[in-house]
Amino acid sequence: MKNSFGTHVTVTLFGESHGDAIGAVVDGFAPGIPVDTDFIASQLSLRRAVGKIGTARREADPFQIISGVFQGKTTGTPLCIIIPNEDTRSGDYDQLRRIPRPGHADYTAWCKYHGYQDHRGGGHFSGRLTAALVAVGAVAISALREKGIVIGTHIARCGGISDRAFGDDLLSDLTRLNSSAFAVLDSDVKRAMVQRIEQAAAEGDSVGGVLETAVTGLPGGVGEPWFDTAEGLLSHALFSIPAVKGVEFGDGFGMADGRGSTCNDAFSVENGSVFTLTNHNGGVNGGISNGMPLLIRCAVKPTPSIFKEQQSVDLERMENVSLRLQGRHDPAIVHRARVVVDSMTALTLCDLLAGRFGADYLGGK
Repeated sequence: MKNSFGTHVTVTLFGESHGDAIGAVVDGFAPGIPVDTDFIASQLSLRRAVGKIGTARREADPFQIISGVFQGKTTGTPLCIIIPNEDTRSGDYDQLRRIPRPGHADYTAWCKYHGYQDHRGGGHFSGRLTAALVAVGAVAISALREKGIVIGTHIARCGGISDRAFGDDLLSDLTRLNSSAFAVLDSDVKRAMVQRIEQAAAEGDSVGGVLETAVTGLPGGVGEPWFDTAEGLLSHALFSIPAVKGVEFGDGFGMADGRGSTCNDAFSVENGSVFTLTNHNGGVNGGISNGMPLLIRCAVKPTPSIFKEQQSVDLERMENVSLRLQGRHDPAIVHRARVVVDSMTALTLCDLLAGRFGADYLGGK
């Protein structure tokens, strides 16, 4: 059983969707990192459900930092943040104790934990736990910004509707996204995406999408060849986010149909700095950052908890049954997941940077 990730900066996640609280512990943060509680609250607000495009469960997320921070800075000891669960309706999940939702982790949880798992609201498998990752991720994002490293994610596609791509002024795009409640670069597509989500909700269904993330300011030389590559560790972290079913860097799978002459990124030098003229490889060569912006895309599947009647099984009686869900569920999570992607990217980069430059690299001096 393992609920921790990272080598130099290690994140441990705990709690269940309908338990008393959820939380995360980070071991390895350098001492002296600014901890802005207003920024943490702002980040948590970006994953909060709102309107008809989110679940009716409304959590205020009044987080508490119980260790690892003194006088507004990290101490270097384990940082622990907990968030209480307040708006729970556990009775809505009684039938899921023995009848798994198609596409959800209910059945695999049964296989692993032999029926002892907390099934309420998805238990430990619930996307609710990503709130804790966002809380500690906010500290990681702040640490990276102090080093000039900026992360941002937009909804590149949702329900078949596409946003515009990142522009030439990437930093401006990231700044705009990080202050947007609904992260799109083309404001005209927001209404269409929201309508597509609302339409699916009205039909008792759900939609998925694609999140595109960019990171600027990451120095070259970060990552290891072979087994701890920058791509490998970031993929590991991003695949931990519920509903993420695909991760690609740069042109990703699109390079499979190209040629070396079109997929290679030619080098150039200016004022003593080396850069590439294109960025088809998404800022990574040989598993190591090359100093160009990281470009990552995550495929997010439609939310599995839908209100249409579906075929399932009764695990106690071992017979086929029909399942019609009750409760409160998201018709889409792609818009809420973007801040989770930012957070997991930041935590992983902190781990990679600590391994490359030392544990104190991101802290105060």
